[in-house]
Amino acid sequence: MESADRVSGSRFATRSEVLAVNGMAATSQPLATQVALDVLKAGGNAVDAAIAANAMLGLVEPTGNGIGGDLFAMVWDAKAEELIGLNASGRSPKGLTLQWFVDNNYRSIPSRGPLPVSVPGAVDGWFMLSERFGTRPMAELLAPAIGYAREGFPVSEVIARTWAQSVPLLDAYPGFVEQFTIDGKAPQTGQLWRNPHLAKTLEIIAREGRSGFYEGAVAKTMAEYVQEQGGFLSEADLAAHQSTWETPVSTSYRGYDVWELPPSGQGIAALQILNILEGFDLRSFGFGSVDHLHYFIEAKKLAFEDRARFYADPAFSAVPVNGLLSKDYAGDRRGLIKASEAGDRYRAGNPVLEAGDTIYLTVADRHGNMVSLIQSNYRDMGSGMTPPGLGFILQDRGELFSLDPKHPNAYAPGKRPFHTIIPAFITRDGKPWVSFGLMGGAMQPQGHAQIVMNLIDFDMNLQEAGDAPRIRHRGSSQPTGELRRGSGVVSVETGFGNGVIRGLKRRGHDVRFEAGVFGGYQAIARDPDTGVYRGASESRKDGHAAGY
Repeated sequence: MESADRVSGSRFATRSEVLAVNGMAATSQPLATQVALDVLKAGGNAVDAAIAANAMLGLVEPTGNGIGGDLFAMVWDAKAEELIGLNASGRSPKGLTLQWFVDNNYRSIPSRGPLPVSVPGAVDGWFMLSERFGTRPMAELLAPAIGYAREGFPVSEVIARTWAQSVPLLDAYPGFVEQFTIDGKAPQTGQLWRNPHLAKTLEIIAREGRSGFYEGAVAKTMAEYVQEQGGFLSEADLAAHQSTWETPVSTSYRGYDVWELPPSGQGIAALQILNILEGFDLRSFGFGSVDHLHYFIEAKKLAFEDRARFYADPAFSAVPVNGLLSKDYAGDRRGLIKASEAGDRYRAGNPVLEAGDTIYLTVADRHGNMVSLIQSNYRDMGSGMTPPGLGFILQDRGELFSLDPKHPNAYAPGKRPFHTIIPAFITRDGKPWVSFGLMGGAMQPQGHAQIVMNLIDFDMNLQEAGDAPRIRHRGSSQPTGELRRGSGVVSVETGFGNGVIRGLKRRGHDVRFEAGVFGGYQAIARDPDTGVYRGASESRKDGHAAGY
C-alpha cells in the first residue's frame, strides 16, 4: 500500500472518524443528523432519533426518500441483547392483476406513472418502531421536520443536482411541478425550499397517528389521485397495510457475523458474496489488486444469478434462504470461478438440493441501542405521482415485479415486490460492532460486501472503509426475469491503478470509469470495551456524522 498523506495514516479517508460516548448519528444530510442529536440530547433513544431523522430526510432529501416510500430497519436492543428486523414495505394494489398487464400488452411494468405504485409503508414503520422501542410521542419527533417544512431550509449540493435531473423526468405528472419545483425548476444549491403541504400532512400524522395516513382524508386523496391517473391504488389497499417484524439472517465472515434482512429484500446477496469470497485470501492479495477485484466481481455475478432466480415475497414463494447461505453451497459456487478469466455466463444454483435512490441513516444512544434504517421512493424521486396538497411523491417500487407468471417475483395482487433497500449490521462475539448501510439500488449488496472486506480484510477504519474507491458490476440477470448476456460491465472509481485496470481487462472484464453510481454510506461502530462510538459519513453524499 502506498504511503498515506494524512496524520491518521488512513490512505483513503477524506476526514477522521467522529468519536463520542453519549450518542451518535450519521445521515445523508447534516440537518437530519442535527435533528437526531437534538432528540438524543432531549432524552430520546436511538429509535426516537431515527424516526425524527427519517422524517426530516423526507423533507430535505426528497430525491431519495419520503413518506410515499418504504422502510426497512434493524434495531440492536441493548437491554435484550438482540437484533430485531422490520420490513415496512407495502404491497401491490389488490385490484390490479397480472392478467390486466397481459390484456393491455405490457411486457414490463413502467418505471414511472401510476402502474408501479405500491402501498407506501414508511409511516407504518415509524409507528411499529415507536410502539415497540420508542420513548417519545410521535408529535414531538415530527415537530422538527414540520418546522423546517414551514420555515424553509437551504438545499444542499448533491441533492440539488439530483433534483435537477429528476424534474424533466417527472414534470409531466399532475401535482409534481406545483409541489416540487420553483417556477418549474428544481431549487438550486443554497436556495431556500419550503414544503407547507408536507408540513400539513405530517401534522395530521402527528395528531391522528397511523390512521391519519392510511385512512381518512390523506388516504382518500392518494387513492383518488392515482386512480384518476389510470392506476389502481385504493383506500382499502392503504387501510389493509401492515408491516412485519422479521428475524435477521447472518453469515459468519472470518470470525464476524454479518447481518441482513431476509427476502423480499436483496440483503442475502451480500451474505452470499461474502461466503464465496471467504475462500480466497484477500488480505494477501491486497486492496485494489487484480485478484481482489476479479474474485469480487465473479462472486457478485454468482450471487446475483441466485438473486434473480429465487428472491421474492416469501408469502407467495418459498425462498430457500438456508440453502442460499450454506457454506457448502458457497463452496460449490466458488468452484465455478476461473482464476484468470471473467465468467461469461453463470446459471443460478440449486440451493434446495444442497440443504435447503434511497437514504440510509444510523443512530446510537447512550444505552447501547443502535438503529440501522434505510428508506426509499425508488428511482430518485419515485413514480412522479404527487397527490394534490400532500407534499410527497409515491414510490414506484412495483416496477421490480416480473410479468413472467412462472417467476417467483411475478406480479400478484397484494404482494410485496422484490426490494433493493437493505440495512446491515455486524456483530462480534455476540456484541454489536457496526451498524451500516450503503444506498444505491443494485449497488447495495455489492457495496455492503466491499465495506465488510475493507473493515475486516484490509484493516480500514470506519471512515476509510466508506471513502475507499469502489467498483460496481452491471449485467447480471434481473429480478424481473430479464436474463443477462455476456460478462457485463465493471464500473470503477478513480483510485485504482492503471496496471490493475489493464490486468482486469486481460482477464476479460469490460472496465469503465464512471461517476455517481457507487452509492452513499453511513456507519456507526461501537467499542465493546469502552462504549465509545465511532461515526462515519462518506464524501459522495451531502451526509454528516456527529455525536455528543
